[in-house]
Amino acid sequence: MKLDDKGKKAYLKMVKDEMPPTKHLATMSKAFILGGTICCIGQAISDLLHLAMPTLSEKDIGSYTILIIIAITGLLTGIGVYDKIGNWGGAGSIVPITGFANSIVSSSIERKREGVILGLCSNMFSVAGPVIVIGITSSVIVGLIYWIIGLFA
Repeated sequence: MKLDDKGKKAYLKMVKDEMPPTKHLATMSKAFILGGTICCIGQAISDLLHLAMPTLSEKDIGSYTILIIIAITGLLTGIGVYDKIGNWGGAGSIVPITGFANSIVSSSIERKREGVILGLCSNMFSVAGPVIVIGITSSVIVGLIYWIIGLFA
């Protein structure tokens, strides 16, 4: 059954009338606070690594910081705490590294009954996989564009 313009307008009006109002300011404030807190925790980890291992390069400290944040997010997701944090802070919880780690661990947890190979391993990237593919593909395309421009520059 196809709706005409009048039917579509009536449907959209009904949806708008029934939807609860969104609290944009509160939602954005919570996301800002949570995202900022996650970033501050990451900076604190980095600063502590600088103090604990002053001989490490900036690149190495950055890598260790990312690994620690991923491990903390995975642990919090595994014990069910990160979902509660995400429910409170919304989009602030998907700061790239934490959101990525959460999506991988969540996918694995959902399929753990199916076993290690067919459950955890094969479904680990079901959510994050498309993001990885798009990221790699777009980076290759951008790299090719830069290479082609470099040939003519």
